[in-house]
This record gives sequence, structure tokens and C-alpha cells, in this order.
Amino acid sequence: MAKDLNQEQQHLDALAHTYFTVQIAFDKKLIYLGYLTIRSYFEGPNGLELGSGDGDMTKFLKNDFERLTVVDASADLLEGIPEEPNLVKICSLFENYLPQEQFNTIIMGHILEHVEDPVSLFTQVGKWLAPGGKILAIVPNADSFHRLAAVKMGLLKEPSELNERDIAVGHRRVYSWERLARDIELAGLHIIKMGGLFFKPLSNQQINDYWTDDMIQGFYELGKEFPKNSAEIFVVCGKL
Repeated sequence: MAKDLNQEQQHLDALAHTYFTVQIAFDKKLIYLGYLTIRSYFEGPNGLELGSGDGDMTKFLKNDFERLTVVDASADLLEGIPEEPNLVKICSLFENYLPQEQFNTIIMGHILEHVEDPVSLFTQVGKWLAPGGKILAIVPNADSFHRLAAVKMGLLKEPSELNERDIAVGHRRVYSWERLARDIELAGLHIIKMGGLFFKPLSNQQINDYWTDDMIQGFYELGKEFPKNSAEIFVVCGKL
């Protein structure tokens, strides 16, 4: 196991640079829209963010909890997140993290597509929830309209195939609605709410280069009407 975790640490260290070399302005906008989508489900006062990256979600979350703990495997990325009185930064693989407290809300934004064993992680994270607490996760949707179009165009063999950008940022999978629900249930958790985030007919780069803020906002609202074919899936779950 130690050897496997060492390899996982090396894998994540190699991907840390993508926050600065691959991520574009629309990626950051989508993170903010994800925050807007899930914030009504927050329980307080103690929050945990798994996979803070360079802190794009953290800068919003820190205002919602009396105490926010963020865990990331990259010391360099954590160092770049500004210090705050209510913020605790921990450099660790999720597999090695052993909290001494329970959390009312655990946020897993764009994490499950990266980890080797998402069911085990869900199972582990469920043990960290305080009574009545919630886990909030956001993942890329295999059945997004832009992926379905890519299949029709011959760019993907099937919707869940990883594209070049998936590989560049270290995705190990993209999720269908059914696969996400199955992983949650296998981990012994129950689903409170599932929904869609952003109607995405084009690539991130095309949206970044040509769309206005009004267009982005409009397609964000439209995604609520087509949840199973939105760009991303969000889920709220808790203990059975």
C-alpha cells in the first residue's frame, strides 16, 4: 500500500502544474458556478474541502464556515492559498488523512474523476461526517451535450471516453448519472439530491474565447432544465 500511495503522490505532483498551464478563465468561472449551485446545501459550522487545488473554490467557501479545513496533496498549491483566521491547510493524500474531528459539510469538487478508487474514498469520507452532515460532490458528466456531439462528429468513440484535455488534467474517468449514483450507494451513503450544472454545447476553450458573460449565465440557467445532459453533475449525499 505504501508503494501505491508513493506512486499516487508522484502522479499528483506531476499534475499540479496544470492549474497554471491548462486551466483557463472559463474553468474558473465554472468553479464559481459550481459554488453557487451547491452553497444552499451547506451545513455549518465546520467545513472540509477535499482537493483545494490553487484555491479557486476555497476563496468562496471560507466565508461560509466558522472553520474550514482544506486538504490537498500539493504543498506548492496549498502555499499559494492566502492564510485566513478560520482556514486550516493540510498537505496530505486523502488516503492518509486522519481527522480528529467530524465535519458538517464536506465538499469534493472535481475530485472523484481523479482518484484511483472513488468508492473507497466515498466510504472513508462518510466516516468523517457529523450527524446530519452532507457530502457535496461535483463531477464531469459523460452524457454532456458536448460529449454526445463529439461522438456524432467522430471525435470520441463513446461519451465516457477520455479526451485529450481529460488526460492532460489527470482524469481517470468521467461520470454518467447512473455510475455516480452506483458509487455512492456502494459506499453505504444515500443520495439526497442530484442535479445538473451548465448546459455546454461546445468545448471550454470555445466558450472561453467567444462567449459573453450573459451567454454563460444563460446556459448556466438552461443546465438546470437538462440535468442529465449538463456539463457536470452535482450530488448531495449523507449517511444512511
